[in-house]
Amino acid sequence: MRYRRLAPLDRDISVLGFGGIVLTDRPQDECDREAAAAFDAGITYFDVAPQYGNAQELMGPALRPYRDRVTLACKTLERSAEGASRELDDSLRKLRTDRFDIYQLHSMTTPEDVDTALGPGGALEAFEAARDAGKVRLLGFSAHNEDAALRLIETGRFDTMLFPLNFTMFDAGGFGPRALAAANERGMGVFALKAMARGRIPAGDERNYPKCWYSAEDRPPIAGMLLRYTLNLPGVLAALPPGQPELFRVACEHADAVDTPLSDAEIETLREAMQGHTLLFPAAA
Repeated sequence: MRYRRLAPLDRDISVLGFGGIVLTDRPQDECDREAAAAFDAGITYFDVAPQYGNAQELMGPALRPYRDRVTLACKTLERSAEGASRELDDSLRKLRTDRFDIYQLHSMTTPEDVDTALGPGGALEAFEAARDAGKVRLLGFSAHNEDAALRLIETGRFDTMLFPLNFTMFDAGGFGPRALAAANERGMGVFALKAMARGRIPAGDERNYPKCWYSAEDRPPIAGMLLRYTLNLPGVLAALPPGQPELFRVACEHADAVDTPLSDAEIETLREAMQGHTLLFPAAA
């Protein structure tokens, strides 16, 4: 496993994260083994959210033996201070911990999301109060809209960004470069989503993996190159692989090679492999 420095936390974290959705709806003893195997493989970055079914309740006991040795991130879809504060406390209880290393506004997408969360009585008030109370160390956000991400970055009030940084979108679609550059300029910790995505699932087609709403790459050589591409973008610290257990294991198999940039030939291989797939998110205007 490779590690990179999360400067705002003054801590090294693994270049691959463990997404809590991997645990959703599985027996507790199986979840315990999954978390233990991830930790033994060197993973020290764990991410979860209330929207991942019963993942919080399952991750809490599974992660308890390692809690003080890992970076734990959680999220909320609540946009009001009252709702965010309530959900934060509920997540702490379910995860059996007294603090989150990173707490994030989840899936910031619309102008209304940003206006409400940043406005009077908005979620950011609860975030900052939780930080002052020692319940949270770093404040972050996840976003699926580049304009929303840019507005949040510009406030200077967030330490981390979790954002889709994917070969096809970045290389051909122009989605991601502006947000990544702005986050780097602010010295934020940058985490990547959707690195192993092919694209949208065509209308009428079934998911190739039940825990992935998009078409996920499962050919190990291609998946490895996709990870290497994303993890060699400037400032990217770590990537969260797809939430499907078998795809998480494919990502782990390539963790030791992620520091090696892609060659020109490999870039062409990816372009050929990704042909015909629809971008997950709209290209920049």
